[in-house]
Order: sequence, then C-alpha cells, then structure tokens
Amino acid sequence: MPDILHRVSIDAPPKRVHDLIADTGGIASWWTGRPLTGEHAVGSGFAVYFGDAEQPAAAMEVLTDEPDRVVWRVTGGPGSWIGTLITFTLRSAGRGGTTLLFSHAGWREADEFMSGCSTNWGSYLTSLKTGAESGAFAAYPAGEISRWG
Repeated sequence: MPDILHRVSIDAPPKRVHDLIADTGGIASWWTGRPLTGEHAVGSGFAVYFGDAEQPAAAMEVLTDEPDRVVWRVTGGPGSWIGTLITFTLRSAGRGGTTLLFSHAGWREADEFMSGCSTNWGSYLTSLKTGAESGAFAAYPAGEISRWG
C-alpha cells in the first residue's frame, strides 16, 4: 500500500509542535481554518470542516497521543482515506528545534487524488511549521494548492 511521507524541520520546540497537532484548536489554526468538532483524546475522535461546508470533510479517531508521536485513524471522509493512518512523529533537533516525520499511510492505490492530497499535506505542514515558528499560519483556504471540484 502506498503512503504519503513528508519530513519537515521546524524551528520550535517539540512541545510547541505537539500542542498544535494534539489539540483541536491547534489543528484548526494550521489545517482547516475553522473549528473542529469532537475532542483530541485517545479513544475519542474529531471531525474537520473546510469552507462553509455543514458536513465534515473527514473524521479521525485518536489512536496515540504521546509527546513524540500522534496517530489518527481516518473513520470518515473520502473513500480512499477511510482506514488510513495519519502519523506525526516528533524528534528533537539542534538548537531547540523539531524534526517532524509525517505519514498518511495505507492508501489502496497511488492515484491522482493521493497526489493532490500529498501536495496539500505539504502545504498544510508548511502552515504548521510557520505557525509554530512565528504564529503566521496558512490554513485552508490559503494552504490549499490542489483543488477538487
């Protein structure tokens, strides 16, 4: 099964990065640009919304929330996302920074939709990076590069 992989160097401490990944308000700041529903706690889940949509674009179950690793299983959203795992692994880097290893794993096939998602993940991870470093986030719609529809 193909995976989306990204490696990002962030000039902010791992705790700051973790807090932005493991909190619904943090996730909204760098990814969706709008509030999430649910909670980010192991065994619970949350849903993400984009634009003015009333229906969630995706739903996640939180499998792991540790200082150096956060894992979500996609439980709702695009068909090719269902059952995939989204993992954020954080490593301390020189001068108080963080190396983020990101994966969106378990895709059924590498297709055009997966390629577009990889492009957008790269953009949203850049939003996470700049936001963690300076507070300047570029969540949806600014972070969307590959548009559908």
